[in-house]
Amino acid sequence: MDDSLQSLDQVRASAIDMAVRFGPKLFVAVLILAAGYVAGSWIGRLLDRLLAKLTLEPPVRSLLVRIARALVLVLFAIMALQNLGVELLPLIAGLGVAGAGVALAMQGILGNVAAGLTIIFTQPFHVGDYISIAKEEGEILDISIFSTTLGHSDRSKVVIPNRKIVGEILHNYGRIRQLAISVGVSYQTDVNAALGIIETLLNANPRVLRDPAPVFGVTQLAESSVTISVTPWVAVPDYGPAGAELNQAILETFRTQGIAMPFPQREVRMLS
Repeated sequence: MDDSLQSLDQVRASAIDMAVRFGPKLFVAVLILAAGYVAGSWIGRLLDRLLAKLTLEPPVRSLLVRIARALVLVLFAIMALQNLGVELLPLIAGLGVAGAGVALAMQGILGNVAAGLTIIFTQPFHVGDYISIAKEEGEILDISIFSTTLGHSDRSKVVIPNRKIVGEILHNYGRIRQLAISVGVSYQTDVNAALGIIETLLNANPRVLRDPAPVFGVTQLAESSVTISVTPWVAVPDYGPAGAELNQAILETFRTQGIAMPFPQREVRMLS
């Protein structure tokens, strides 16, 4: 019984001694980490306001703000560890060995991160652009460190890992696209009258951009018709609706004005 009480007294004495020796240091370390969190948040908000005055993409601003906060937190964490008396050199060496193993296990993720940084800083496209790449196309909805999100006209989304984008051939349409409408009219048609009608319809459609100016004209003399190409520019969201509206308007107006739109036909002669 006396031995048990003596052991409890020793444990209690050791605990009190450790609390006296390390308690103040631990308390100060917690205060340093709390101060680092507050300082990181303040510096992040300040940097965000400064970057808002520059022409930077939102992902770039977000990345720079996060890096600044992380650096401030790391600096205060080092101060807290030094206050506790932790030897930093062995810790850094251990983290280096662990980091090498993690890097080998996460090659795909790290590849996406490297590609994401390349995209963010080189800016081959921006949010709102329409691109075609890796057998996919769509409007850029979001650019992150790991992936890029494309939006389709049917409201579906395609998420492409960034490593699949960097190094590929990229077709960036920007924020406008060019329609490709072909209209066939009879060889007996007054072509100038047909072109005048098309010009009127293009000017009347609010989705058609005035700059750059619409392009239209005769592009082919086919077997049974004269082909007129109509290629105006429209905003990316208006690409589908504008094409449907112009096709319908051309069809109805040509019918009203008596302009024939012949269907493909071929004359076959039988020789005896």
